Amino acid sequence: MEQLKLKGTPKQGLTGTTLGFFFGFAAVSLYGPTASHFKEAMDLSPVLLGLLVAIPSLSGSLLRIPFGAWVDTTGGKKPFFILMLLSVIGLGGITLLLNTSYPEGMDGTYGLVLFFGFLSGCGIATFSVGIGQTSYWFPQKKQGMALGTYAGLGNLAPGLFSLIIPVYLEHYGFISAYFAWFLFLLIGTIIFGLIGYNAYYFQYRKNGYSIEESKQYSKEKGQEIFPSGGVMDSLKNSARIKNTWALVVLYFTTFGGFIALTAWFPTYWSEFQAFSPVKAGVFTAIFSLLASGIRVPGGSLADKMGGERVAMLSMSLVLIAAVILFFTHTVILGITAAIILAFGMGVNNAAVFKLVPIYVPKSVGGAAGWVGGLGAFGGFAIPPVMGAIADLYGKVGYAKGFIVFALLAVIDIVVIYFLLKTRNK
Repeated sequence: MEQLKLKGTPKQGLTGTTLGFFFGFAAVSLYGPTASHFKEAMDLSPVLLGLLVAIPSLSGSLLRIPFGAWVDTTGGKKPFFILMLLSVIGLGGITLLLNTSYPEGMDGTYGLVLFFGFLSGCGIATFSVGIGQTSYWFPQKKQGMALGTYAGLGNLAPGLFSLIIPVYLEHYGFISAYFAWFLFLLIGTIIFGLIGYNAYYFQYRKNGYSIEESKQYSKEKGQEIFPSGGVMDSLKNSARIKNTWALVVLYFTTFGGFIALTAWFPTYWSEFQAFSPVKAGVFTAIFSLLASGIRVPGGSLADKMGGERVAMLSMSLVLIAAVILFFTHTVILGITAAIILAFGMGVNNAAVFKLVPIYVPKSVGGAAGWVGGLGAFGGFAIPPVMGAIADLYGKVGYAKGFIVFALLAVIDIVVIYFLLKTRNK
């Protein structure tokens, strides 16, 4: 069989997934800042409003598992593109509904709004797909750099949007913002469709080459990591490896924690430190941007020092920061601790995905699905616990809630210790 004319390079593959993941956040970023408009138009209780705001993040977590595993059968482009199209439908649907029915005609549309919100969450479910797609492009020694760049730059979107959205809403209004973000997402989906490429192995397989031929030719091009089995095989094989679950635990704390604190910090800054809403939003954005941006150098650091050691250092920072936030009442110490927390969380997130292709090299997509999907559930599990502590203790409870991260950090340090112990045998 004649050699295939291959498309793309590792750099182009990384660019495509990073841009796609960044654009995917557009579908979910407006739900929180505009929640009050839905509450007023549909007369929602706090519980129903909370579900509406959370539903995009819920689907964005759940769908990471099967779609991440799908990468191991076809490469990442197809599942990534499908998720982006679904998010376009979701954000487009809510935009159309608001343009035709808001505010008087919104009665009885709550279920439809939830449905569109669920579809919108597909934009951030692309995360685990992009992890697998990126990982197959790069050799083991560059995994940390590549995955840190992908996740770090892609995750800048929430912080940037949290700065831009309030200004846009003030000048152009609620419904206009949904239309603008819909266009942004649509353009991003088209861009990904044009520049997103699968790793060489999947290109060979798509064009009829056997598994062995595809591996041989791809190895000659520099590819080192290859899948084994179908979607269910990928999920089952990765689930059988106990270290997959160790990585889930680590990611639960720092990526789930990142999601949780993006929602919690505005309340902490305003209720405990008496910041204005705008000031609270700015400091929350600083946390989000730092935690995301640090993943890029964090990935390179994990390449040099090893993912487990970098994770140990990171979780030590999380522990220190959480203890400071638990005890401190001063603004300066609170801000300093929040910055330390951002560094620790961001670097650990990079280290975790450096370790995925090391521990689960034959089912990277499946492992990325488990880690990315279940790890993100920290974003749902942690805030209610912190909220319960705040209810119990009153104003000071907003600080005492950070004990959750101190306890999680201790658990994670023990997990990392055992990872290092088994790795060194």
